[in-house]
Amino acid sequence: MRKLICIVDDEDELVTNLKLELASLQPDWKILTFPDGLKAMQEIVKGKTDLVVTDIAMPDMDGYELFWRIKDYDENIPVIMMTGFGYDPNHVLVRAKVDGLKDVLYKPFDTEVLVELIKARLA
Repeated sequence: MRKLICIVDDEDELVTNLKLELASLQPDWKILTFPDGLKAMQEIVKGKTDLVVTDIAMPDMDGYELFWRIKDYDENIPVIMMTGFGYDPNHVLVRAKVDGLKDVLYKPFDTEVLVELIKARLA
């Protein structure tokens, strides 16, 4: 069965490139991209999402709030967070890890590392 991966980030160029790279490395995955958490949640509640990759810093709904809403909706959907910040001034990662977050990628990252993380969480 084809896996549905949602990528959420307000950086258009990043999500476009990431979608193209993931599709070339894993053509059996369906990759959907969203500019914000609200649009992503509208897809997630349809019940077909297998995994979410989200940025932390986004307007309106940040990655932590999205993570919390996903876990509230279905705690079995794995979430991988991405961040461009080495320092976490609001302790978002600490709070998310306490709430069950397992994976964080620091931008820039190798797409193959993301592929391996996704495969591990989907296994």
